[in-house]
Amino acid sequence: MAPGNESSVTEFILLGLTQQPGLQLPLFFIFLAVYVVTVVGNVGLIILIGLNPPLHTPMYYFLFNLSFIDLCHSSVITPKMLMSFVSQNIISYAECMTQLCFFSFFVIDECFILTSMAYDRYVAICKPLLYKVSMPRQVCLMLTVGVYAMGLVGAMANTACMLRLSFCDGNIINHYIMAPGNGSFVTEFILVGLTDQPDLQLPLFFLFLVMYMVTVLGNFGLLTLIVLNSHLHTAMYFFLFNLSLIDLCYSSVFTPKMLVDFLSKKNMISYMGCMTQLYFFCFFIISECYVLTSMAYDRYVAICNPLLYNVVMSPKVCSSLMLG
Repeated sequence: MAPGNESSVTEFILLGLTQQPGLQLPLFFIFLAVYVVTVVGNVGLIILIGLNPPLHTPMYYFLFNLSFIDLCHSSVITPKMLMSFVSQNIISYAECMTQLCFFSFFVIDECFILTSMAYDRYVAICKPLLYKVSMPRQVCLMLTVGVYAMGLVGAMANTACMLRLSFCDGNIINHYIMAPGNGSFVTEFILVGLTDQPDLQLPLFFLFLVMYMVTVLGNFGLLTLIVLNSHLHTAMYFFLFNLSLIDLCYSSVFTPKMLVDFLSKKNMISYMGCMTQLYFFCFFIISECYVLTSMAYDRYVAICNPLLYNVVMSPKVCSSLMLG
């Protein structure tokens, strides 16, 4: 916080996606529809796995946790954003830091839960006779505890670094800045980063590098296993393949640039680079929500209409769902 006679910022005013009143309501309903689909898809998958005893296996245990994490992840920012469309766009400093902490927590959790799923499929494919011995409940529970522990450590480190920064200037935050008239256009941004202390740059670099490598290897391993094993060329694994691909791309939108910034002296990004990052970030986030919804529908058909499963979930239907 600010020392001396400087006043500290206690709340932020969010200008939002648009300041045109005519667009507020349509945007509200668009994002509400996306959020409802996400919630219904994840809750549906959680209920199906919870109520069906045949699905109480390691694979569905991890899928249960993945849906729970994605449900919480999408609920960190979206409700507040929806409220901002119909009310005053103000968020307190404490709420902002809380959002950041939980957002980081669930994003990191999602990366590690996918890594655990990749390990589970590796054991199932490469050591099928020892699968139940290698993946008992205790091992699955330990892996899940490790997932949430890593998420907690990463979120606390990220939030702690943010809390060290001082917010003493303006408290108005633009989502998009395009200066009209005679104003000068912003062509690049200077990123202050997580910390300005040189002795913390290298440790943070290796911390985020390890997280990124685990995410990449976990998702890439899952992709490779599904492609190479013909027994996994089913509708469920088709969706799981696409989910891993989306998560791999999603984690690669910001992380490489952030890692480079830890080692470079000038942490700058062009306006076009920033908008490109934003576009792909939104694209993969929304795609992930709809893939999870498709997976929920796939499990619904498999449980409620098992005899018609191959007919209902044909390759053509799966491809249409993914294109959608």
